[in-house]
Amino acid sequence: MGGARRVTAAAVSVGVLAAIGAVGAVALRVTLTRQAAVARRRIGKPLGEDALDADRVWLRRLEGEPVELLLLGDSIAAGLGAERRKDTLGGRLAKLLARRLHRPVRLRTAAVVGAESSELAPQIDALEADYRPDVAVIVVGGNDVTHRIPVSESVEHLSRAILRLRGRGAEVVVGTCPDLGALRPVPQPLRSLGSRISRRLAEAQAEAATAAGATPVSLRRAVGAVFISNPDEMFSLDRFHPSALGYRRTADALVPAVETALGATATPSRPDSA
Repeated sequence: MGGARRVTAAAVSVGVLAAIGAVGAVALRVTLTRQAAVARRRIGKPLGEDALDADRVWLRRLEGEPVELLLLGDSIAAGLGAERRKDTLGGRLAKLLARRLHRPVRLRTAAVVGAESSELAPQIDALEADYRPDVAVIVVGGNDVTHRIPVSESVEHLSRAILRLRGRGAEVVVGTCPDLGALRPVPQPLRSLGSRISRRLAEAQAEAATAAGATPVSLRRAVGAVFISNPDEMFSLDRFHPSALGYRRTADALVPAVETALGATATPSRPDSA
């Protein structure tokens, strides 16, 4: 009889704890939903939804056939926030790469502002069937985190995109998801949660990229600290997308991997006086 009472008491305790946990989970979801709305209001869309068109042959005066550089992914890959096309991520990468290789670089940007990993496929679909980039750079993941896309789903889309690009003969470099903990307009605890999820996604992206034959670059390790310590300089007007300096630092982090992927020998680059 006493044993039965103990079992019943234990069952009740487990039920109470489960109920408390469920209530806590609901309260947390409500809090996070409210904070997400606050973050959206704070950030707004002062930059609009269209990045500058930086597609062209960069440093055309150099000799040789242009290196074909393709950018895919989200607003960072598209360069939203830069006020001059040479300050977009693509413009920065193209110039740096051209100076290191002593060859012109033809930039093509297929990235779309607001894109999730699932939209990499349509970006590739939009390319001409005979287009053969020498190297493709993918930066994607931030919108997957903010839209709560499962990590496994995001990574599957990334892997498929890499394999398709490899099938076109392109080398591929993946800038993994930035640390969303650097976004000051996002209140706590949502910012900490976003940081944990973005780190988990970045780690999964790196593993998937390597497995698919691409080269991953951890943007969190390479530039995350400077974005956190110098937000006024590294972020643009909306405090969400990089500034010209932010894109310069990001390009600096990516270009060695791009050069290595092309099989080039590193050469000192001249100061960027443009």
